[in-house]
Amino acid sequence: MKRICCVLLAMLPLSAFAYPIDVEKDIKGVQVDYNSHDVAYDIGNITLNNFGDVPAKCSVVFRNGPEAPRTRRVQVAPKSSTEVTAKFTRDIVKLRISLSCEPL
Repeated sequence: MKRICCVLLAMLPLSAFAYPIDVEKDIKGVQVDYNSHDVAYDIGNITLNNFGDVPAKCSVVFRNGPEAPRTRRVQVAPKSSTEVTAKFTRDIVKLRISLSCEPL
């Protein structure tokens, strides 16, 4: 029994995978929603959903501490969704995402 408990306690840090994600959004005139999630220890991801009837032009800036920000620009068609991903060279401790969208 003690061995099983020791094994479970040793595996505990492996299950602590997630990191906090802060999203700051600036959406002008479009119906865009987002869902952010962690993919890996060095990859950040956000899903953009356009519920409106007009296409949206979005700019997503990923920030991870002292590294240079990663900027991605995408167009989201009406009634569709798009995945936006950024890979960093270091482990992500806290990810900050700035989302800016406007009609196309």
